[in-house]
Amino acid sequence: MVKVIGADQFDEVKNADVAVVDFSATWCGPCKMMAPVLEEISGEYEGKVAFFNMDVDENQEIAASYGINSIPNLILFKKGEKASDSVGFKPGEALKAWIDGNL
Repeated sequence: MVKVIGADQFDEVKNADVAVVDFSATWCGPCKMMAPVLEEISGEYEGKVAFFNMDVDENQEIAASYGINSIPNLILFKKGEKASDSVGFKPGEALKAWIDGNL
């Protein structure tokens, strides 16, 4: 399950052992394509990786602090620290390979 969060809930990302945050926007076509892919694969990582979605328009300060210039932009965090990022739409298998390569 992908949890939609705002800036006031970003501590959940920082407190997770491993988290993937999907920085996106409601008007972004590739973001709309990415959402169901993330939702689908999140079940395969249950208990290992926490999945979050953050709207960049509503959370500009956090997006800017991580240098988000293009969306969708996924950031994988380990123990609250940015470990890797992935920009643009990726199909499920490519997304899993990116996550697995960073665990």
